[in-house]
Amino acid sequence: MFYFNLCNEKNINEIRMETKSPKEHIVEAEMLSLMEEIVSRHTEGDDLPLRLTEALLNSPELKAMQDYANNVSIVRLGLNDHGPVHMKIVCVNALKMLLILNRNGVKTSLEKEKIGTFADSVSAVLLSSVLHDSGMTIGRKDHELYSGIVSYSFIDSLLKQFMTREKDTMRRTMIRSLAMEGILGHMGTRLVHSIEAGIVLIADGCDMTKGRARITLEIPSKPTEGDIHKYSANSIQKVIISQGKHAPIRIDVLMKSEVGLFQVEAVLIPKIQSSPAKHLVELYAVVEGQDEKRYI
Repeated sequence: MFYFNLCNEKNINEIRMETKSPKEHIVEAEMLSLMEEIVSRHTEGDDLPLRLTEALLNSPELKAMQDYANNVSIVRLGLNDHGPVHMKIVCVNALKMLLILNRNGVKTSLEKEKIGTFADSVSAVLLSSVLHDSGMTIGRKDHELYSGIVSYSFIDSLLKQFMTREKDTMRRTMIRSLAMEGILGHMGTRLVHSIEAGIVLIADGCDMTKGRARITLEIPSKPTEGDIHKYSANSIQKVIISQGKHAPIRIDVLMKSEVGLFQVEAVLIPKIQSSPAKHLVELYAVVEGQDEKRYI
């Protein structure tokens, strides 16, 4: 008989929650590298976004939220990844887009309105990206609203760790509010009005490659109405975010067959079209062996 001393031994679920996959480590490294570049060259010495990143990557509470969201999504509901890897991929996508915009002299909403800085915008996008699916800890329906409920106090508490002076109150309010806009609007079902929230919306839609659909494909199930999403996503090889020709941001979706076009047309394009940043993006779909197709 095996006896587990719960006072001294970790519960198997705790061990599972604390373990980071190789993919998660890779995405975290990319996230940190992008943030270091942004802070060293583009925020005029303001390192708040980097300090927030380091705190988030080392937060047991964030890790628990992301891992449990994944458990609900995959194990309970039979859906695909909505956990730490997905949320951090969305963050990487969003940071790439913000960096491109800044290099091209395009101001974020806070900068354009002269009420905040690029560092403030980056901080808000960072927070909304890594928390946008935290509502999956409760369920899929209206999860963006639950994400707002789940993440508000976490965001507020984290910001207060780094901004404690009375004169920081307005800055905390701006960053927190903008982060909440990105979280509540990431599904494209509710209007968002800032470039920052619009970038989160598009960044979420860009996480669609074949490895991202694999989990769902491996779960045995009878054919259902949503299966086309699984097979379409499984056709997509890579999504590349780079400098554009006709707009600052270029998104290339590379796929091995035309079934991948469904994912582009049904998921990504509606998100881009409902984003305040849509005029800053050009979108191309490239089917293996065929000429590229420009959508936007």
